[in-house]
Amino acid sequence: MAAAGAADGDQRWLVDCLTATLDTAREVRAFAEESLCQASLQPGYGAALTKVTVNKEVPFGLRQLAAVLLKQFIKQHWEEDEDNFVPPVVSASEKVVIRQLLLTSLDDSNGKIRTAIGMAVAAIGQNDWPEDWPELLPFLLKLIGDQSNGNGVRGALRCLALLSDDLDDTCIPKLVPELFPSLYRIISSPHLYENSLRSKALGIVHSCISMLGSMSGVYKRETVNLMTSMLDPLVEQFSIILNSPVLSPNPDDWSMQMEVLKCLLQLIQNFPRLPEAKISAVLGPLWQTFVSSFKVYHLSIIQASENADNVGYDSDGSERSLESFEIQLFELWTTIVGNSMLAKVIAGNIKELAYYTISFQQITEEQV
Repeated sequence: MAAAGAADGDQRWLVDCLTATLDTAREVRAFAEESLCQASLQPGYGAALTKVTVNKEVPFGLRQLAAVLLKQFIKQHWEEDEDNFVPPVVSASEKVVIRQLLLTSLDDSNGKIRTAIGMAVAAIGQNDWPEDWPELLPFLLKLIGDQSNGNGVRGALRCLALLSDDLDDTCIPKLVPELFPSLYRIISSPHLYENSLRSKALGIVHSCISMLGSMSGVYKRETVNLMTSMLDPLVEQFSIILNSPVLSPNPDDWSMQMEVLKCLLQLIQNFPRLPEAKISAVLGPLWQTFVSSFKVYHLSIIQASENADNVGYDSDGSERSLESFEIQLFELWTTIVGNSMLAKVIAGNIKELAYYTISFQQITEEQV
C-alpha cells in the first residue's frame, strides 16, 4: 500500500509539473521544464509518464503532453546502442511496466490518445519485438479480432500500421504470415467492419508488400513464396472492391479503392513475374473503377458542376483528393503497360485506354 501511495504521489507531482509548463508566467514554466528534465534522469519517470498518459481522469491536454514526453523518453533512454541515446537506460523492470500499461490502453476512447499510445507501442516494438516482447503481436491480433471493441480494433490497426512501416527484413517474414489472416478477415468483412477500418487494414497490407518487395533482391525465393500464398485471397478482395463504382468526389467514398491501387502498384513493380493470370483477373474491375471515376472527374473537375474542393489528408499526411486518386490510377496503368506480360493482356483495349486518357486531359472554361 505504501508503494502504491508513493506511485500515486509521483503521478500527482507529474500532473502538477505538466500543468505548470502551460502557465502564463515564464518563470513558472521554466522551473517546471527544468524539473521535468531532472526527473527524466530518475528511475520510474517513464512509468510515471505512462500512467498519466493512460489515466482517463487526467485532463486530455495533460495526457497528450505526457504522451509526447513519453515518446521522446523512449527515443532517448530505451536502447543504449541508439544514435540519440541519453543515459540512463530504462531498467528492465520499468520497461515491463511501461509496455503492459500501453498495451492495455490501446482501446482508449479518445482517438488522439489512441494514436499517441500506438506510436509509443510501435517505437518500443521496433526495438523489443519479438525477442524481448513476444506477447506484442498476439495481443494486437487478439485486439483486432474483438469486433465488440471498435476502439481496440482502431488502436491495434494504427499501431500495426506504424510498426509495419519501420520493421526491418528480419522481422517482416515473421510478421506477415501471422498478421495477414487477421487483416484479410477485416478486409473481407464489410458487414462487420466499417470502410475506414478496412482501408487501414489495406494500408498495412500495402506496407508489407512494399517491404517484401524491397527484400526480393536478396531473398527472392522466400518473398515470392510469401507473396504467392497471399495472392489468391488478395486478388479476390481487390476485384470486389474495384467493382464498386466511384460515385462522388468525396475521398471517404473511394478510400478503399485508393488503397487497392497502391497495393497493385507495389505488386506489379516489385513482383513483375507473379502469375499473369492472377493479376489479369483484377484488370476488368480496375477498368470499371477507371471508367466510373472519369464520369465523376468530368463532372466535378472539368465541368465543375459538383463540389470539387474535397481535399483532405490521411494520417500520414498524404493528400486525399479526386485528382490524387486519378494520378494513382494513371501511375498504375503506366506500370501495367510497361510490364511485358500484362501489356499483352490489355493490347486489345488500347484504343479505349487512349480514349479515356485523352478525355482526362480536357481543361475547364476557366483554364481556357
